[in-house]
Amino acid sequence: MVINNIVSKEKVWELLSEIPDPDIPVLSIVELGLVRDVEVISESNVIVTLTPSYSGCPAMGVFKDDIITALNSSGFCEVEIKISLSPAWTTDWMSDVAKEKMRAHGIAPPEKEPESELRFARQKQVTCPHCGKQETKLVSRFGSTPCKALWYCDTCEQPFEYFKCF
Repeated sequence: MVINNIVSKEKVWELLSEIPDPDIPVLSIVELGLVRDVEVISESNVIVTLTPSYSGCPAMGVFKDDIITALNSSGFCEVEIKISLSPAWTTDWMSDVAKEKMRAHGIAPPEKEPESELRFARQKQVTCPHCGKQETKLVSRFGSTPCKALWYCDTCEQPFEYFKCF
């Protein structure tokens, strides 16, 4: 039974890694670091623990529905979703591969900045995902979602979104 549980847990992680983020469809919820834990109770019962990217994230309902649908269709009849707010999600949980996928999709991935610049977003240097230059400027602190900001590149003259550091 233990071997079955391990295989089932791996299967759950595999299924979850196929669920795209609704706002950044090139990334899965696993790649974003939103899935914190998977617990297989039995062959048909699983608990998935999620940490939202920020409190009040409107996509959480979509995540829950997509997880339940994916797991139900693979034979897990009882799916429980737990939300864990501690520790708080951070962009540090995203892999370099995930950040590169984001860049290739045209969204500037989060970039760490010196502590002194954290309080002054207008002074921040963000690398354009299109041309790789840093001659960019903040247009709006919010993009299509609250976790992204709208930027403009003076070099290639393209607007782009920047995924904020958390």
